[in-house]
Amino acid sequence: MKKAELRNIYKVKRQQLSETDVDSFSIAIANQLLNLNIWDASFYHIFLAIEEQKEVNTDYILNILSGKDKNIVISKSDFKTYEMTHFLLTDSTRIKKNTYNIPEPIDGIEISNNKIEVVFIPLLAFDKQGNRVGYGKGFYDRFLSQCNPETIKIGLSFFEAETEISDTFDGDIKLDFCVTPERVYEF
Repeated sequence: MKKAELRNIYKVKRQQLSETDVDSFSIAIANQLLNLNIWDASFYHIFLAIEEQKEVNTDYILNILSGKDKNIVISKSDFKTYEMTHFLLTDSTRIKKNTYNIPEPIDGIEISNNKIEVVFIPLLAFDKQGNRVGYGKGFYDRFLSQCNPETIKIGLSFFEAETEISDTFDGDIKLDFCVTPERVYEF
């Protein structure tokens, strides 16, 4: 299936989830992550969920990272350049929703891409080859292409893998893992 078609299908599937579904699936995803051998790194990049889009609630992963005393990095999006700037999440970080309802840091300690060792990635759909479909602006592909090659890329999805996304291209960055409530996919 093509990205645009998958994007439409999975936006509808997400909107059909109840708040209870989102919460219980998000907890299951966080628990699945504990089975991965990723916890020796220092800098973890994570997205803050857009509640209105019923994204995976990353609060549970944030709790794991805090409990393991990891450096947590969050982003601010520039919709003119489609680039993200990354900031260390601290107790004093102030968060505000932008016009797209994305919770973002107002300012803070900037972190360069080459310091980030693990990235948790939002997505709408993914396939069995590790390709992903996001919202279509390319923010994460740009960001991931600027990270170190050994940076671990982990997608988070409420739904299982599609067989194939037919219209991928060279600029698409593949996932290393995708975690669902039911299982961990390794690519």
